[in-house]
Amino acid sequence: MSSSTGLTLHSMGFSRWLNRSVGFFVFFILDIVDFLLCFIYRTLDFFFESEWKPCYCCPPPEAKQAAAGGNRGRKMIVSERSGEYSKVVSLTRTKIHLDEISDTLYSRPSLLAKLVKCFKKNAVECSDERSPSTKKKTLLTVNSTVVEKLQRTPRWSDCHCTFCTSWLSSSNSSLFVNVQQPKDNKAQENVVFIHGFLSSSTFWTETLFPNFSDSAKSNYRFLAVDLLGYGKSPKPNDSLYTLKEHLEMIERSVISQFRLKTFHVVAHSLGCILALALAAKRPGAIKSITLLAPPYYSVPKGVQATQYVMRQMAPKEVWPPMAFAASVASWYEHLSRTVSLVLCKNHHLLEFLTKLLTRNRMRTYLIEGFLCHTHNASWHTLHNIIFGSGSKIEAYLDHVRDNVNCDVSVFHGGRDELIPVECSYGVKRRVPRARIHIVPDKDHITIVVGRQKEFAGELELIWRRSSTT
Repeated sequence: MSSSTGLTLHSMGFSRWLNRSVGFFVFFILDIVDFLLCFIYRTLDFFFESEWKPCYCCPPPEAKQAAAGGNRGRKMIVSERSGEYSKVVSLTRTKIHLDEISDTLYSRPSLLAKLVKCFKKNAVECSDERSPSTKKKTLLTVNSTVVEKLQRTPRWSDCHCTFCTSWLSSSNSSLFVNVQQPKDNKAQENVVFIHGFLSSSTFWTETLFPNFSDSAKSNYRFLAVDLLGYGKSPKPNDSLYTLKEHLEMIERSVISQFRLKTFHVVAHSLGCILALALAAKRPGAIKSITLLAPPYYSVPKGVQATQYVMRQMAPKEVWPPMAFAASVASWYEHLSRTVSLVLCKNHHLLEFLTKLLTRNRMRTYLIEGFLCHTHNASWHTLHNIIFGSGSKIEAYLDHVRDNVNCDVSVFHGGRDELIPVECSYGVKRRVPRARIHIVPDKDHITIVVGRQKEFAGELELIWRRSSTT
């Protein structure tokens, strides 16, 4: 091995050590800040909403079981310690299955949590020695009380602007769907676009829709959906935003409402999981699947899938910045709520400042998609779908390989720092017929933005190829 190679390896090793060392102290401080914010938000929630609001800081193990128990109504209240804390859960069906709730909501190990747990354990042991017969057992009850006003009332920390609350003025609880179709309404085929995490339908409508050829515009009906909790779609503050809820809303608002018998699917990031789940559920309806930066991590045997995916996407490192941002959003419920409070609640101001500083040269549709959501929606979607699908996505890919007879194409930016290129190669190993396209010098967003004309042409080629097979 040459001396230059040895120096390079040594430098890389030192960089990793420095990143982890600095990260250890930074995230320990963030652990403390998030712990303090927990009490601050409980106080503020009680002040503004006249009741204590629960969080996932220290829930009992039985919490998931209670959520999974289901009830016969459309809502239930999961309460701890005889109602001291309660969470109203909105149900779109009669039961929430246990595997729909990711354990990463409740279990996010940290040094501070270990210290607190150790302190509590010692305190309990001391208490048991004094009075062993008075050991208390935490009980979790499920109350079927219906609280209608919580479903449609935004929380005090959410944005109350007309754009973010437009769904409240409609009695229709369907998702918002942006439709572009031929003038004669005689489209030969349909294409469903599913956006990624912290995004909206504008990711497609502002980039691809204007750049499709006249031929495509006259033959295809394009349907770009705002997912539950994003854009102009409903943002119920009492939903758990599970995979099943997202799928049911897409089926009801897009497939059933527009009577789609067959359709192509184009999905980005988080949307890839929903697209694969949709293909597994409706194999005969899918004409082609196009995935952009799919978050598929091959989980080693014997490893808990949800925790593994969370650590891969949010490794608790301060560098690169994308990893740090993902770590804060994933590990810290109250810090991420603070970011949402500052940014999302003031998104109009940020849009104005962006236009002012760039002299209107920069389109703000990405800001709209990035900020027009609630913390409850982003927090639960991140954990219950992106992390929670860690043990499911392989089964979806296997189903697509064996039971869905359609073209599968995967695009990935060569410089994607959020989801590594290896994820797309993993899809190829699982579905050998999948065509992989690695686009050099593009990242998680610029895989589309900045090359929309080229990508629109690539999609049209995929659809034509699918129609002839």
